[in-house]
Formats: sequence, C-alpha cells, structure tokens
Amino acid sequence: MATATTTRTDDHIQKDVLHELKWNPRVQSTEIGVAVKDGIVTLTGWVNSYTKKWAAEEIAHRVRGVLAVANDIEVRLPSSAERTDADIAAAVCALEWDADLSIDKLDVHSIQTHIERR
Repeated sequence: MATATTTRTDDHIQKDVLHELKWNPRVQSTEIGVAVKDGIVTLTGWVNSYTKKWAAEEIAHRVRGVLAVANDIEVRLPSSAERTDADIAAAVCALEWDADLSIDKLDVHSIQTHIERR
C-alpha cells in the first residue's frame, strides 16, 4: 500500500519553528531569528547562555520537515558570569578537595573545546 508524502514549504517550517520557540520556556523567542531554505533552518541572534543556544537547536530539530539546523546563535555571557583563569583554578582546587570526587575523573577543558567537539 503506497502512502502519499507531503513536502512542507520553507514558510511552513519557519512558522512552526517560531511557534515552538515562542512556547518553549527554555528560550526567549524574541532573541532568536529563524530562516529556512530547502528545509535547512538557520538560527541567528544572541542569547545569554549556552543552554539557551543548545535548547533552540533542539527545538528546531523537532519540527516536522526540518532536514538540518545551522546554529549561528551567538552567546554573550553577562559580565557577572565572566571568570578569570585564577577563578577557574580556584574552583578546580576546591573540586580536588571534595572527598566524594575522584581527581582522576575530573576533566577540565574550555567551553570552546566542548563546542568544537559537538
């Protein structure tokens, strides 16, 4: 038995992605732009956390008809979240003193390294 398939237009996909972003509490839809070409969604704008950036990508992937997502959202951390190398070193030392944490299991790397691995 053959089933009919319908191809969704880029406009429909864009509308649905914007709708999903609007109703998802993990992101602020006003911070994110959505463009669609040939089923490929491009996310733009800026947010204040990597969690929001990754959530927006996950939300877009869930929309029917999306073939791929290019996540060009920029993360601009608030100045209160910036940490110097000395701050990070102190946090690592504090973790080393935690009796419940094995130092061999501690893997410290930059957020840039994490992003490159995704």
